[in-house]
Amino acid sequence: MRTRVVALAVAVTTLSTGAGAQEQWPRFRGASDGAVADDPRLPDSWSETENVLWRAPVAGLGWSSPVVWDDHVFLTSAVSAGEERAPVTGLYDPGSDSGATSAEHAHRFVVYDIDFETGAVRWQRELASAVPAIERHLKNSFASETAVTDGERVYVYFGTIGLVAAVDFDGQVVWQRELGVFNGRQRFGTAASPALHDGRLYVVNDNTTSSFLVALDAATGDELWRAERDEVENWATPFVWDNDLRTEIVTAGLRRVRSYGLDGELLWELSGMTVNVVPTPFARDGLVYISSGYPGGMPRPVYAIRPGASGDISLNEGENGNDFIVWYQPMLGTYNTSALVYEGNYYTLLDRGFLLNHDARTGREIYGRTRIRPGTGFTASPWAYNDRVFLLGEDGDTFVVRAGPEFELLGTNSLNEMTLATPAIVRGSVILRTQSALYRITNLDAR
Repeated sequence: MRTRVVALAVAVTTLSTGAGAQEQWPRFRGASDGAVADDPRLPDSWSETENVLWRAPVAGLGWSSPVVWDDHVFLTSAVSAGEERAPVTGLYDPGSDSGATSAEHAHRFVVYDIDFETGAVRWQRELASAVPAIERHLKNSFASETAVTDGERVYVYFGTIGLVAAVDFDGQVVWQRELGVFNGRQRFGTAASPALHDGRLYVVNDNTTSSFLVALDAATGDELWRAERDEVENWATPFVWDNDLRTEIVTAGLRRVRSYGLDGELLWELSGMTVNVVPTPFARDGLVYISSGYPGGMPRPVYAIRPGASGDISLNEGENGNDFIVWYQPMLGTYNTSALVYEGNYYTLLDRGFLLNHDARTGREIYGRTRIRPGTGFTASPWAYNDRVFLLGEDGDTFVVRAGPEFELLGTNSLNEMTLATPAIVRGSVILRTQSALYRITNLDAR
C-alpha cells in the first residue's frame, strides 16, 4: 500500500483526533459521539504504511483532537522553546508518581489549518507565547482542549493560559478573551473543551479559586452570562443536549452533575460522582449518559437519564433509578475514556484494558470485563463503524473488536508510537494523531 509523507516546513504543528458519521467533524468525538455510519472506504486494518493516504510529522505536545470542516482540519498545539519532560504511558495508581510537572520554557500556543486532501499546512496562527502558569499531569499537555467549529470560524481554548479565541477560515483572529488561569486541586492541568450551539460558545473551568461555566457570543466573544460552580477540578467537556423537550447544557463535576438552561439557570442536578471527572457526557436514542470512574474512587458510576428532569434527582441509598434516571451502574464508570453507544450496545473501555458491553436502554450486562491485552493502558475514547468497535491504546495499537453480544478480537493495528488522542472519522477516513505525527488512514482499495 502506498504512503505519502508530507514534510511540514513549519517548526510547529500538532494534530489530534475525533470521530463521526457526518460529512463534517465539528467537535470532540463528532456529532454522533463516535458511532459512525457504515462506509466501505473506512479501514479495518492499517499500520505505519498500510492504508495510509498521508502522514504529516507534527511538533510540540498537545492531546487535543482535530476537527474537520470541508477540506480544513483544525488542530492546536503548545510548542516549547526548550526541552520539556515528555509524557509516559502507564497505569498510574493512586499515590504513584504521576504528578504535576511545571513548564520551564515559554510555549507558543498555535492553531493550525491542515489540508484534508494533502496533509499540507494551509496556515498557522500563533495566539500567544508564554510560560504556562499552572502545572500539568505527566500525561497531560498544555494543549489538550479540542477546538470546535461552525463552518465559519474555529474556536479554541487554552485553559493553561486562560485564553479563548475565534479564528476565521483564512487564519485571521476574529476575537480573543482572557478567562483567567486557575489551578485544580491536584494541579494536573486542564482538558475540558469548549462547546458550541446556536451562536454561543460554552466554556467550563472548575478550579480551587473561582469555578464557572461561561457563555460567550460566538461572533464577538462578549460574555452573555456566567454560572458560578461549587467545584474544585474537572476535565469533562460540557455537552449541549438538544432533546425532544428542550436544549440544555449538561456538565459533569466532582461534587455534582448539573444541567443548565440556555439562560444559565440550573435545571437539574445530582450527586454521586467520583474523583477526577474526565469522561464527556453524550446522548444517544433519547438518553444522556454521564459517568466517572477514578480507579481509587467509590462509586464509579454511570447514569442514563431521560429528558425533562428538574431539581435534585440524586439517587437515594439502594436505588438504581428514579423518574428520570433510567438506569444506574455503580461500578461501570471509566477514568479517562468516554463510553460508546453503538447499535444499542453501551461499550465501556476501562483504562486498564478491559471491555464491557451493556444494553444501552436498560443497563443489563451483555458481557462482563473482558481483557483486551495485558499491560495496555487506554486514554482515547472508542469509536465504531462497519460492525466493528475500535479501541486505541496508549502505545499506538488499535484493537478491532466485532460489535455485538460476544467479544471477538479481530485484529490489531500498530503505529508504534504513544497516542492519547481520540481520532476523527470523517468522509471515509480516520484522522489519527500520535505524539509526533498525524495520519489520514483510509481503505485504499475502495478509493
